[in-house]
Amino acid sequence: METYQHKTSAKLFWCIALISIVYLFPHNAFAQTPDLFKMQDEQDKKDAKEKTDITTSIFKSTRLINGQTIENTGRGILDLRISHRFGFVNTGSYNFFGLDQATMRLGLDYGITDRLEVGIGRSTFNKEFDGFFKYRILRQSTGKVNMPISISLAATGVWRSLKDTVTTFPINYSDHFSFSGQLILARKFNDYFSLQLVPTMVHYNIVPTKAVKNDLYSMGIGFRQRLSKRVNLTGEYYYQVTQLGGYTNSASVGFDIETGGHVFQLFFTNSTGINESSFITQTQGLWGNGGIRFGFNISRVFSVVKPKNLAKTTY
Repeated sequence: METYQHKTSAKLFWCIALISIVYLFPHNAFAQTPDLFKMQDEQDKKDAKEKTDITTSIFKSTRLINGQTIENTGRGILDLRISHRFGFVNTGSYNFFGLDQATMRLGLDYGITDRLEVGIGRSTFNKEFDGFFKYRILRQSTGKVNMPISISLAATGVWRSLKDTVTTFPINYSDHFSFSGQLILARKFNDYFSLQLVPTMVHYNIVPTKAVKNDLYSMGIGFRQRLSKRVNLTGEYYYQVTQLGGYTNSASVGFDIETGGHVFQLFFTNSTGINESSFITQTQGLWGNGGIRFGFNISRVFSVVKPKNLAKTTY
């Protein structure tokens, strides 16, 4: 009898113990279970702070309309550019509102590194040859490196091969050269709008009179407004701080159209020249009386060095 009671008491004890464990364990377990979603959010924030996210596609092309943008041709990429401007619209129907006339530039740009781009070109205006380089100093980014703007340095040299007119003073070979230096500051505010400022100095080895300075300063401003996935409204304006007599400020407005492997640009501009020494300080057309030209730029890129052979891009 005592053995039976002992066995019954033992069974009752283990039943109570088992019920207590089953009842209490889940409460303790759930009370100590961490919030996995919260932990993941905290880890994502930590990872974002440790990673640098570089802003891309501030503009859709390395040229806005006439002038440079903050963008560079990618490393190992060759960019064939054809820039074409018709005659002034106000020349009337006899010249088919400028379409009977044309000025163009053929250029080749190449990305040596992710930061350094070089290029050469030939313009029909004054039969000019030009060469330039553009170097990225800083890139807009967020995360570990938080940089609010992008900054690039661009420099261009131009040689005018047009035969000289008869003058009362000798013209040296070096007098055919002009140079420009630009600091490009840009910011992409969101996926729809970008803005850049371009302080510029243009130097001429020879000027018309002693009253004109060899160094001319200007301030450029340009923007991109996204209209759709493949179409952007663009504009640029270069204000002449110091002027070359008889010339006005360059102003242009147009559209960038992305079509597969190239960007097609359509625009109106009051400038005839296409390189920096020409369009910034030698613009004569006036928008108010129809002194504008319809034009287009075509950009087609080719991969010279295959991406698999390139080292990983770093900040």
